Amino acid sequence: MEDQHFKFSASVIALPFLSVLLLWIVFWFGVRFHFDLEEYGIYPRSLDGLRGILFSPFIHGNIEHLYNNSIPLFILIAALRFFYREQTFLVLGYGLLLTGAITWIIGRESYHIGASGLVYLLVSFIFFKGIRTKYYRLVALSLMIVMVYGGLVWYIFPNVKEGISWEGHLAGLIVGFAFAVSFKTPEYKKLIRYDWEREDYDPQEDKFMQRFDEHGNFVNLPPPEPIISEPQDSLHTTTTEYDVVYDAVENKYIIKRKGNP
Repeated sequence: MEDQHFKFSASVIALPFLSVLLLWIVFWFGVRFHFDLEEYGIYPRSLDGLRGILFSPFIHGNIEHLYNNSIPLFILIAALRFFYREQTFLVLGYGLLLTGAITWIIGRESYHIGASGLVYLLVSFIFFKGIRTKYYRLVALSLMIVMVYGGLVWYIFPNVKEGISWEGHLAGLIVGFAFAVSFKTPEYKKLIRYDWEREDYDPQEDKFMQRFDEHGNFVNLPPPEPIISEPQDSLHTTTTEYDVVYDAVENKYIIKRKGNP
């Protein structure tokens, strides 16, 4: 496989930078104008709470909450854009909607805000998709994801930590896994197919198989016999005027005058 699938471009940096910048702008807007944005979060099983499916990833309760989501979100979106360029906007767009919808269905009756569900979505997708491709670069990326963010798995369970939306984390993990299974990617690991695996393979035409007799014993070819393509009386000239070529297919030596086809 050629690594033409992995191409660095300005969007690898610009997309995560603008995404994180948008989170900080929204947070600044709420603080600057004393606007309560939490009511635009996901409130499960209520009509008003449906708007949170779109807005909740951009809303954070405090600066610590925002900071904790900003760094992993920047890294993960950059990795997604570089290694899975064609799937980037599908994962982010549909992932945001489905993660929010599942949170709206299974969540507690409280406002669910923050981009942590999106973080879990990206961790899940990048990890499982890399393992499924079996391509060494993407498998290595999956292992790095586990090493850095593997501890996040504990926060998909209830009562691990107060004040977090474990439902949003669980929803992101489920959606990321579903995307890793359903979204198609290029054939990163191309399997080797040998000649004898082809449907039109004929062992009688295989030069290697011809070296075995009917009992499966290896048979040496007879010593090659020289063939002179030039008249015998022309060999009295200097030997540098001739080339000696061995034809492996015919098992013969061919002596030709230089320059002759």
